Amino acid sequence: MERVAIVGASMTRFGQRDAWVRELLAEAGAAALDDAGVDGDDLDHLYVSNMASGEFEGQTGVPNALAHDLAATPAYTARIDQTSSSGGAGVYAAWQSVASGASDLTMLVGGEKMTHRTTSEATDVIASLTHPVEYKHGVTLPSFAGLTARLYLDEYDAPRESLGKVAVKNHRNGVDNPHAQFRKEVDLDTVLDSPIVADPLRLYDFCPITDGSAALVFCPESVAEEYVPEGEYAVISGIGGATDTHVVHERADPTTMGGVVDSSDIAYEMAGIGPDDVDVAELHDMFTILEFLQSEDLGFFEKGEGWKAVEEGVTDRDGDLPINTSGGLKSKGHPLGASGVAQVYEIFEQVTGDAGPRQVEAETGLACNVGGFGNCVTTTILEGSQ
Repeated sequence: MERVAIVGASMTRFGQRDAWVRELLAEAGAAALDDAGVDGDDLDHLYVSNMASGEFEGQTGVPNALAHDLAATPAYTARIDQTSSSGGAGVYAAWQSVASGASDLTMLVGGEKMTHRTTSEATDVIASLTHPVEYKHGVTLPSFAGLTARLYLDEYDAPRESLGKVAVKNHRNGVDNPHAQFRKEVDLDTVLDSPIVADPLRLYDFCPITDGSAALVFCPESVAEEYVPEGEYAVISGIGGATDTHVVHERADPTTMGGVVDSSDIAYEMAGIGPDDVDVAELHDMFTILEFLQSEDLGFFEKGEGWKAVEEGVTDRDGDLPINTSGGLKSKGHPLGASGVAQVYEIFEQVTGDAGPRQVEAETGLACNVGGFGNCVTTTILEGSQ
């Protein structure tokens, strides 16, 4: 099985956009085609990562519409829905299509249009991914996050301020991301004094509701230089997907995300590396507590030690393991179907040395995209070609 390269990548501005999902997808898709130097009709497969275009705006059939908009017919199309990890699942599907030999050139475009709905409406759409028994009792993802955060802080004697410092760090990183929804620093007092959403988590512990899109172009590594003669492409050296219990309260330890552990184990084994070999990571910080949980379950830090790494500056952009150099979902925004694609976009930019003021020293990067509260996860490892 041949390794798969990414030879084109793009990302729209995230935030409140006037455009609908079809327009956002076309914007990112056209830019990625241009970045790879190919036309729409060169594509064999075209995938769209999207969680809820039907629920949010009554729009279905978006992959077919996108093929038309990008002049990509007769490419095979499919929509990839894996809740908030739809983007990561789309990366997995696109990788499979090329690695299997079924496609010589595949594009993935992820996107979501959300901001035209009220916060309560958008929250209800997202909450529909929970188990019906939990949903019936009014359990939403923010409530899971609050309960888990309280357990983590008590179990590992972590100060409440450590969660706030995740938000401060990621907002600081987002200032240098031209695509981010929020490009403004916040101080710790602002985070800790913001309104309570799910105690102990406050408003600034949560990512925003967002519109946006991101796209990637995939081909076999053996022909990557035909598209990128200067050799500035990235290779997917490892990728893994996994699930955890759909009923969150059935987990033996709610502070451990089994899908993160299992998917990363698969990705590490495929890449032939371990956590210590990762230079930069993009984690799914839909809530600040998730950055702690994922950083530990990915093997970067011992269990219960993730908060200390943030306190000590290890995960800062100039630290030993920069996490969420893009600003993360917290600052960059979280358009559901686009987020996992945008995570890989950031790692692609880092390992190809094209991240501008966000650039860190990185040969190997990792992206972890989480659906629900760890219900489904995709972990992707990228290495630079140089």
